[in-house]
Amino acid sequence: MELLHIFLLFLPLLLLLKPFLWRRTTTNLPPGPRGLPILGSLLQLGPRPNQSLYHLAKIYGPLMSLRLGSITTVVASSPETAKELLHSHDQTFSDRTVPDAVFSQPNPEGTVAWIPGNRQWKNRRRICSTQMFTEQRLNSQQNLRHQKVQQLVEHLRKRSAQGIPVDIGPVAFATALNLISTTIFSIDMVDPEFEKAQEFQDVVWTIMEGAGKPNLSDYFPILKRFDLQGVRKHIRPAYQRLHEIFDEIIDERLASKARLGDFLDVLINQDGPDSDRKLIKPLIVDLFIAGSDTSSSTTEWAMSELLKNPDVLHKARKELLEVIGPEGTVKESDVDKLPYLQAIAKETLRLHPSAPLLLPYKASNDVKVQTGYTIPKGSQVLVNAWGIGRDPKYWDDPLSFRPERFMTSSSKDYKGHDFEYIPFGAGRRICPGAPLAVRMVHLMVGSMIHSFDWELVDGMSPENLDMEEQFGITLKKAIPLRAIPISLRK
Repeated sequence: MELLHIFLLFLPLLLLLKPFLWRRTTTNLPPGPRGLPILGSLLQLGPRPNQSLYHLAKIYGPLMSLRLGSITTVVASSPETAKELLHSHDQTFSDRTVPDAVFSQPNPEGTVAWIPGNRQWKNRRRICSTQMFTEQRLNSQQNLRHQKVQQLVEHLRKRSAQGIPVDIGPVAFATALNLISTTIFSIDMVDPEFEKAQEFQDVVWTIMEGAGKPNLSDYFPILKRFDLQGVRKHIRPAYQRLHEIFDEIIDERLASKARLGDFLDVLINQDGPDSDRKLIKPLIVDLFIAGSDTSSSTTEWAMSELLKNPDVLHKARKELLEVIGPEGTVKESDVDKLPYLQAIAKETLRLHPSAPLLLPYKASNDVKVQTGYTIPKGSQVLVNAWGIGRDPKYWDDPLSFRPERFMTSSSKDYKGHDFEYIPFGAGRRICPGAPLAVRMVHLMVGSMIHSFDWELVDGMSPENLDMEEQFGITLKKAIPLRAIPISLRK
């Protein structure tokens, strides 16, 4: 209702600008709801657009069009339509529709997630792919990640001894933050007791929620300069805080002239000691936000599903005990021998993909699709990964948490080749950090269930555990998971 109230407040202005807001477009668009005057279908999105678009696709089909304010939007909701757009026409859809909130940060042209798919993007993507996320690089940093997860286990053990409930999201976030900061900077951003984690989590979620929030500036671009909802004003301090932190770290590294072989060294060496921070910091912001928020939210969703499905939890723990033993610790080198743990991570990402609506694409030219429709140049294109992962045409009993579905030889992978399952996207703009994110989830979830049993607070039964979503760029659990760890070691 907030969007409706703001719309009504500025309706006179919108009516005055109406001749400039809408342009005649192709009449051969995919089918979709007619929508209201001026607003189009904005009010049909609701607080959880992934769910609303999923239900609209049942009415209008797997490729539908909507008018969101003055923006023509095409939504793909099936593996076939996603594949056609992101594979067959990946060149046409290599650019992004950038939320106005993203421009709150200093130097948004330095990001890797949002800039157009041009030569600069290819260069920054290549640096990430070849210097940070290669299997060789990730393997060389295994011990660092093991140390961070052991800090998590020790923190949980202290809570267990005191019988104190744990907020799973924040501790997973703190661990993921240290994992990513160690990879980039060779330092921990959060103390071992995780006391500083809340500030970082608040900053990151302010950005993620703001960028995913319905914003009149995104639907009526002519109004961007006014920031009518104050979204940019609200998010700007969060971006500035991250840039201040990274400035201090970069200053210290340059002053010490130390070379630690981490990703910051790669970036400095790429551009020399006088490297342009306007390009370095936005890239690091992207990596920090994506690496910490997506891994921690996936871990919280996985633990929620395990506590809601005790039989799955017991089966997973049995596998861990058989492979690692009761006194061992979970290591990345063990994961290949833990297919059920891998299946739990995959099933979690199917039901709760990190980005329920893949970051929006933008058509660089008119394109005809096999269905006979035309997607016009400049259109915003959304792919509903959340809806595709719940489509009963491709998934048996799709709303149930069943890791066993990923235990077959024909099971899907997250690498973007199986369009029934694209939690990290597909095509040239697939998330480059997926290999690290999955390793982090395996380590955190595996360690949590290997070392501890878990009890829901206030005597709550598993079937009453709330699984409602809160929508942002990423999918957050609306009611955070709190549980008491019970140590399995005497």
